[in-house]
Amino acid sequence: MSKQELLDLIATPGSHTDASLKVKFSTLLDSYKDEAGVNASTDPLFKIGALLYGYTPTTSTSTAPSPSPSPAPAKSSDCIIPFDYMTSFMYDTFLSYGVSPSNAKICADVLIEADKRGIDSHGIGRLKPIYCDRMDKGILWPDKPIDVVKETDCLAVVDGNLGIGLYIGPKCMEIAIQKAKKHGVGFVVAQNSTHYGIAGYYATMATDAGCIGFTGTNARPSIAPTHGVEPMLGTNPLCFGIPTDDEFPFVIDCATSVNQRGKIERYAREGKDTPKGCVIDNDGIERTDTEGILKDMVQGKCALTPLGGAGEDMGGYKGYGWATTVELLCTAFQSGPFGEDVCGIDRKTGKPKPMPLGHFFLAIDIEPLCGLDTFKENAGKLVNALRESKKAPNGGGRIFTAGEKEHVARGERFGQGGLTVPVSLQKNMADLRDKQESLKTKYAKLPFEE
Repeated sequence: MSKQELLDLIATPGSHTDASLKVKFSTLLDSYKDEAGVNASTDPLFKIGALLYGYTPTTSTSTAPSPSPSPAPAKSSDCIIPFDYMTSFMYDTFLSYGVSPSNAKICADVLIEADKRGIDSHGIGRLKPIYCDRMDKGILWPDKPIDVVKETDCLAVVDGNLGIGLYIGPKCMEIAIQKAKKHGVGFVVAQNSTHYGIAGYYATMATDAGCIGFTGTNARPSIAPTHGVEPMLGTNPLCFGIPTDDEFPFVIDCATSVNQRGKIERYAREGKDTPKGCVIDNDGIERTDTEGILKDMVQGKCALTPLGGAGEDMGGYKGYGWATTVELLCTAFQSGPFGEDVCGIDRKTGKPKPMPLGHFFLAIDIEPLCGLDTFKENAGKLVNALRESKKAPNGGGRIFTAGEKEHVARGERFGQGGLTVPVSLQKNMADLRDKQESLKTKYAKLPFEE
């Protein structure tokens, strides 16, 4: 009985934001926990409860309590830090590397937006290894100009001169939106850029302006072609943003691989194995050893599998095709490099080298084709119909649409007062502080050092 009530509650729109329903969910889940055959560690209802309803199990008083196990060191030392503080820290860090104030503000905003949306693989976790470390190595430059190489009313090619993609990307989408507002459509290609953060940031720029947004980027070679084992294509996200009458737009932002490098880096920080089917090595073996995978990926000894996995049985050729599509759009317009030329390391010497990436940005103004409010209403009807469609009786319960989980995560994280920063990222912050003289005074004592 409790399980069906829980499923019905999950299916109730807005139940995860209603305080009384959240309490009811937790009470029901506690009752369900005591039913025969229920395993709280494997049943998805408990994960949903923790993620969406703030559920924490109550301790039974019917029997003498057993000694509590010592919490894992990393878990017990996690620290919730307000978003404003994290934004300021990243802003000041970029400043300390020579990024201009305006560009540093944009860079910090792109990264903190990932953390607000619950995309932990692309937020503060990327500050040190992807941006600061690369500037330290001399393969990424802090404040290069952005040049418009070619331009028409609707089109543009922009050169980022190997500056930080986090400020190059927003400029490109801004140009695309401006063109769309004047001429209906704007399409911008970037060359000589670098890692630009979450693609969804740019799609949301477009939806905020009443446009449909579309963007993608290539990356260092990670994906093996179907029936291959050599990393040839980047994880190459394909991202669309579409306005709706919800509080949030429909935004689908995902890599064209089963998993992406940032997620595997997160597994490493959390001490977890990589799920089977995500990585294949040169011997055709599906790997799960996270630390070994990260080392071998740098040396080109293993590769990510495309969406659908290795081979064709589960449609891996589809992910392979989409990854190739993104690579073509990011390179063919501007004769951009791909594969080994953007791997970031000289295979012969082992020394780091620049990774000149390409991006594309498309904005389509909605108003000339259909009133924006009408479009949003039409889009809202569809996504709401999907959410309210028949649920699997033994499934995970709630049906989401793209962008909804990120919206939920934003609410939860603001509700808890900020971002939960694990020990590994605390160390990164402390290392950056200790290295940069300009940070030592302002951040003499970081929140987790109090």
